[in-house]
Amino acid sequence: MLRYTLRRLAQLVPTVLGLVVVVYLVLRLAPGDPAVSALGENPTAESVARLRERMGLNQGVIPGLLDYMGGVLRGDLGDSIVETRSVSQIIGDSLPVTIVMASAALVLSVMLGVVLGAAAAYLSSRGRDALDHGLTGGAIVMEATPAFVLGLVGLLLFVLKLGWLPATGIFDLVDIGNTARRLALPVAILTVGSLATIARLARTSILEVLNEDYVRTARSLGESPFAALRGHALRNALLPVMTLSGITFGRLLGGTVVMELIFTLPGMGTTLLKTIVDRDYPVVQGIVLVYAILYVLVNLITDLLYRRADPRVVLT
Repeated sequence: MLRYTLRRLAQLVPTVLGLVVVVYLVLRLAPGDPAVSALGENPTAESVARLRERMGLNQGVIPGLLDYMGGVLRGDLGDSIVETRSVSQIIGDSLPVTIVMASAALVLSVMLGVVLGAAAAYLSSRGRDALDHGLTGGAIVMEATPAFVLGLVGLLLFVLKLGWLPATGIFDLVDIGNTARRLALPVAILTVGSLATIARLARTSILEVLNEDYVRTARSLGESPFAALRGHALRNALLPVMTLSGITFGRLLGGTVVMELIFTLPGMGTTLLKTIVDRDYPVVQGIVLVYAILYVLVNLITDLLYRRADPRVVLT
């Protein structure tokens, strides 16, 4: 397991370097002059020259890329054009909100999705197709509803009409009570869309396992249907769900952008949209790179959890 982990970490190096190259070239090869775009209308030649020097645009593509890669390896993503702070500081202030929201939504999605899928599979195996179809149909409806629609409906109902949850205010992760109240609705909305997909996959996987010979053998030895589901089928059906969980985290990272905008949360999504409007290209570069690296790391963790879920899996 340790050798496999070290090998996978080594394989991440070219992947991360490739991400750095892509993020850098997107800025350098985009039409127009990024310095002129950042300064707005009618910039002076002197101000453009200063900003180009600050952004490293006067260098060639290869020297500039090598300089940017060296900065990334040192943890230096450059400085903001608009603010008097480094890109690393800006991302450091907004990253915890996004991580907490996406991680909470992922955990809830997996837990509730597996429970819902197991319930649907159990009902289907017992011949209760109406209830099974009701659960799966409800999951499809949840999956098909756009997150921004659920966000606006939740904002109108739970915040404006009922007044149960705050819509704005100071956000401080140290204050657990305030954090829970501010994140409860956006996390619930992100969870709704994701758990539907996981529930459908869990249902299919569990139904396949319930038809395996060892499950039928357990049933013939006197185990109840629920005991066979809990003791044999559920654990062996987790691998496809774990695979989907890594992909789901990437989807949730995208969903946090919408939720942060609707609920005015100071996360990376809000910061990304603001810096795009301000044409603060170094910050945009840094945030996109962090999003990509997070997705890669979560998929690595998913691979490592395979062995924990099923020791029979051979890691090569």
